[in-house]
Amino acid sequence: MNLQASNMTEKRITIATADEQIRRLYETAFPEDEQIPWDDLNRLVGEMPLDFTAYYDSETFIGFTIVYPRKSFNWFWYFAVREELRGKGYGQQILTQLIEKYKGQTCVLDMESTTQICDNLEQRRKRQAFYIRNGFRDTNVYRTYNDITMTIMMRGEGTFTMQDWDDIIHELQMFWWPDDIKEG
Repeated sequence: MNLQASNMTEKRITIATADEQIRRLYETAFPEDEQIPWDDLNRLVGEMPLDFTAYYDSETFIGFTIVYPRKSFNWFWYFAVREELRGKGYGQQILTQLIEKYKGQTCVLDMESTTQICDNLEQRRKRQAFYIRNGFRDTNVYRTYNDITMTIMMRGEGTFTMQDWDDIIHELQMFWWPDDIKEG
């Protein structure tokens, strides 16, 4: 693939159109502790106002994004490019399209923190540098789940607080575990 000759297209994904190659990328691009089980994710795509988009260069599947558009900010929830296509400019092209799509709006994402001692520190640093080059800044808001420390990166106006994080997790839980929320 040559990015110069790229004919990248987007395809909105629904429960009915989430195919096996999207699932395979989802299950290999993110640590298991950071994944929502595939069947639950598909249900959330059907129930939440998620922007689930797959990207293709001609007929070749490149990657996908899942964005949760919110009034106060858009949460760039998942962003993955097939491993063999990384480093070829596709991630940059996808992120540029996302930034343009949400132009003038604040966008946030969580990523594995570069402050945590880990086996993939260099990968985390490269990922953080990529987002910083694209106008994101580290908010210094951290949360640890399953021994993985996550940090919030933000692009746009305003600040991001621990309360913002708690709010978005609570919204997700209302869809993910609706019976538990209603009872408790």
